[in-house]
Amino acid sequence: MILAGDIGGRHARLAYFQPQEGHLTLAAQGVFPSREHRGLDEIVAQFVGGQATRPDLACFGVAGPVRNGKVETSNLPWTVEASRLAGELRLPSTMLINDLEANAWGIANLGENDLVALNRVKGTPVGNQAVISAGTGLGEAGLFWNGKDYEIFASEGGHCDFAARSELEIDLLRYLMARFGHVSYERIVSGPGLVNVYHFLRDTHRGEEPQWLTEELAHGDQAATISRAAIAGKSVLAEHSLDLWISIYGAEAGNLALKLMATGGVFLGGGIAPKVISKLSGPLFMQAFVGKGRMQPLLESIPVRVITNDNIALFGAARYALAKGIAANGSK
Repeated sequence: MILAGDIGGRHARLAYFQPQEGHLTLAAQGVFPSREHRGLDEIVAQFVGGQATRPDLACFGVAGPVRNGKVETSNLPWTVEASRLAGELRLPSTMLINDLEANAWGIANLGENDLVALNRVKGTPVGNQAVISAGTGLGEAGLFWNGKDYEIFASEGGHCDFAARSELEIDLLRYLMARFGHVSYERIVSGPGLVNVYHFLRDTHRGEEPQWLTEELAHGDQAATISRAAIAGKSVLAEHSLDLWISIYGAEAGNLALKLMATGGVFLGGGIAPKVISKLSGPLFMQAFVGKGRMQPLLESIPVRVITNDNIALFGAARYALAKGIAANGSK
């Protein structure tokens, strides 16, 4: 049995997978509010304690840079250590990978029903691929095509400097610099980032906030409230905020595609994209994605798809554990 985890700033998802002839069957699953727990080991103990069996392998995809079996989570006050988790599970070792690396490992498990295309390209492009996911933060990962298989690697590209493309975005940059100093793409292309964009437009008098929206923002998930109001067409200010957010998301996805030469495709993961698919399917995202001057024809040839399966990182972590476990056993 494989224990897999997808550990984000809001939720920690854990699952048991049963491997059989190279395939993975989801056997049990649990979702835990991350901020209600002191650390991942506490959540793991709770989940495994409720199962009839203990795992043989374990791998956790965690938001943050993983180094030497340890990660200080980007959006949680946690330090996660593979050795501590191994002790909790009574295993010789456990595996930690970046959460976007886990997403990338999960792509092989996706079917056509798990994807929504944002553009149409001719043929079946081959080459490197990229994953970019907006959620509590902004994650990015790559899949290098070596001619036979994909070699998957993590990155922390979401923390790169935000590059403004217009006078409006220059003003946004100045506004966020005054608040945060360094302004990364994650400060904009994330759930908290959508709130930042909204506050910028409101505070610089580029739209009026209706009283009902003020009240809803005070008592709920602000990013979800803004996106719902925008999609329903109930607030011009919310619509403007989401449109600007989507355009900047498209621009950074295009940047990533160029940096990785991702001719095999770009995948949008994370929890936000499926909820705003009606807006992503409009012109703004793809216009920003391909709007790279002389590189526009190249970007127009790259398929861009939204991942709608929210278990992708769990499958990816399990695939990683299975692949590395087989490799380790085979080397003995």
